[in-house]
Amino acid sequence: MLSLNFILWVSLSLSASAFASPVEQRNASPLAQFALQKVLSDASPIFGNYVSPNKKRKTETWMKAYPDSKRIVHMNIPGTHDASTWNYSQETQDALKHVTALNGFAQHETPPQWLRCQESSIATMLNAGIRAFDLRFAFDVTNSTLVFYHSRGLQSQTTTVEDLLFGLYTWLDDHPSEALFLSFQYEGGTTQYASNNAAVQMAMFNTLTSPSAKNYFLQTKGELGTLGQARGKITLFRRFDMDQLSSSYEAALPGLHFPPALWSDNGPDITLVYNEEKNLTAYIEDFYETGLEIGSSAELNIQLKYNLTAAHLLKATTESPDSLFWTWASSEYTSNVPVDTPRIMALGNGTELTPLGGVNQRLLPRLKQFKGKRVGIIMFDFFDTPSDLVETLLSL
Repeated sequence: MLSLNFILWVSLSLSASAFASPVEQRNASPLAQFALQKVLSDASPIFGNYVSPNKKRKTETWMKAYPDSKRIVHMNIPGTHDASTWNYSQETQDALKHVTALNGFAQHETPPQWLRCQESSIATMLNAGIRAFDLRFAFDVTNSTLVFYHSRGLQSQTTTVEDLLFGLYTWLDDHPSEALFLSFQYEGGTTQYASNNAAVQMAMFNTLTSPSAKNYFLQTKGELGTLGQARGKITLFRRFDMDQLSSSYEAALPGLHFPPALWSDNGPDITLVYNEEKNLTAYIEDFYETGLEIGSSAELNIQLKYNLTAAHLLKATTESPDSLFWTWASSEYTSNVPVDTPRIMALGNGTELTPLGGVNQRLLPRLKQFKGKRVGIIMFDFFDTPSDLVETLLSL
């Protein structure tokens, strides 16, 4: 794990000239280039392997087609739910057992397929057109470093939040026409004594206000502007509080704040004011567990989730045109018997018991009916199935 001073040195070295091209920045010093390679290697268990730009992949730079004046709230933006889980498997879980045995904590024994929500790496997601990312953080098992979890499933003990951010910074250097939206949420119930305490909040504050973060995170606060303002930057969607620190820390953070207390758990139709002064409102669907009778069929659970998701998308096309609409097509019902995992809910179980597939397959024809309409941000599980799901959203 790299020291904070070393990471900051890399950041300052690579940002020495705000007007230098990405190639010039990385060639400024051989050591800086090697350091970046080291950070990207450290990030790879969560970020994936960095791939050089490919002009033939239109999804890499799809935002080029929009003028700078385009308002973010008027755009259709594909995103991924629990993006860090793409590499989570039984092998990952087994490999982390000896690490999580520290401090008397045992790695979560829930079957990994209950926690895995993606198949492709974040690097692949970026190149495939994904621009919004849902990520869950907490301290590692030593209560000292910010890493990624899904529930109590530790995703990697070695890849830090800072490592992943450097992967995103590098990608933005190579794709300055694009804008990213990062939904950060504190993941509770991870290690035995974990909490969103002052130490965690200070660590995240330092991460989000470092020299590199100030360069790459859009520094506006409390509102979404135009694509031109957001290009080459990350807009923070902050789903965690800074209530254990003084109000000055809260005031210093950029982006939009979605207080957890106002984000109704399992809410099919959430109305959340994120800027009270200007009455700026987000309309959110985050109905992720159906709660139907235990033993209900996968087909029935998928249909209910799809109905609520489709209803929210329809609302986005007809109401509040200048507000943020944020729809979560992701779901699971791991309390059911048999279990309906995120994969089953998104893609079906591959049998005649789910003849129409999952939520993703059912959304595809529905999205095509919204041609020319704004549907907003959509967060997918297993976004790459069907293969034309994201491109269909981008073609509206």
